[in-house]
Amino acid sequence: MVPTAIIFINTGGDIRQVIGNSIIYFLIGPAFGVFIMRSAVISQYSYFAEASLNKIENILDYKEMHYGDKSGEEVSLEFKDVSFAYEDNTVIDNVSFSVKKGETVALVGPSGGGKTTIAKLAARFYDPQSGEIFIGGINIKEYDKQTLMNKISFVFQNSRLFKMSLRDNLLIGKEDATDREIEQALLDSGSKDIVDNLKDGLNTVYGTKGTYFSGGEAQRLSIARAFLKSADLLILDEATAFADPENEHIIQKSFKKLSKNKTTLMIAHRLSTIVDADRILVVDKGKIVEEGKHEELLNKNGQYKKLWDEYQRAVSWQIGGQNE
Repeated sequence: MVPTAIIFINTGGDIRQVIGNSIIYFLIGPAFGVFIMRSAVISQYSYFAEASLNKIENILDYKEMHYGDKSGEEVSLEFKDVSFAYEDNTVIDNVSFSVKKGETVALVGPSGGGKTTIAKLAARFYDPQSGEIFIGGINIKEYDKQTLMNKISFVFQNSRLFKMSLRDNLLIGKEDATDREIEQALLDSGSKDIVDNLKDGLNTVYGTKGTYFSGGEAQRLSIARAFLKSADLLILDEATAFADPENEHIIQKSFKKLSKNKTTLMIAHRLSTIVDADRILVVDKGKIVEEGKHEELLNKNGQYKKLWDEYQRAVSWQIGGQNE
């Protein structure tokens, strides 16, 4: 400010006017700067408030789900002409497929293709805008709520543990589980070593005193919860997506044991986990574009073959990088 005033004076400016203007700028400038900063902060908070209100409105506008009183025994899964959209964005478009009792069906495809939405619809996190979903030949909407929840175990890619003891986290799967049942679930899921390494064991409260787990460890504990629940319909969404190689091996081994004789809908991030599936469905842009066993789909030389080749190149690159 001072150098500017000197320049105006040296170039013939009115000294009294220059000094007067400079004093005004000195007095008003800082206050104006504070006003601008406060306006920016208020604008930012207004944006956050509007976004939060929109989320609350979406929750309030969400249609309440209605349940029936059915309690069917058979556990098969069927999608019949199912379509679903988030607002105006169609995610699932007229999808039909079935999973027989005791069968393992895998969903693969590019990210954002609709695989996770199919899994969430199967667990009735949402209801489709059109079409029907059946479990054991009964429309999923006709089931009693508790019966439906008891029929399904799911392990999603972001496995969540709550800030309570590990014992209480596991008991979410089965509230009246005995200590022997809990220990067996830990053994079956390969999670016993995680608990054994904790000073307070199952009484350790997750999230306190720095007690946190890696993504793979959290998934293993989540699978232990699924073992404990022992539901007949299993939904697995990219269970090894965030696991390191050691955890991935343990997870794959425990999952094979978990899915034995169960109706299983599986989404795989790593295609090596689903080569033995009874059927593989390739999902892209909300549609099932290919269907068959691993070898059958490779021989078709279609989209699954491209996904498999890309996966093999990625694995080769990782192995090559480790050997260097």
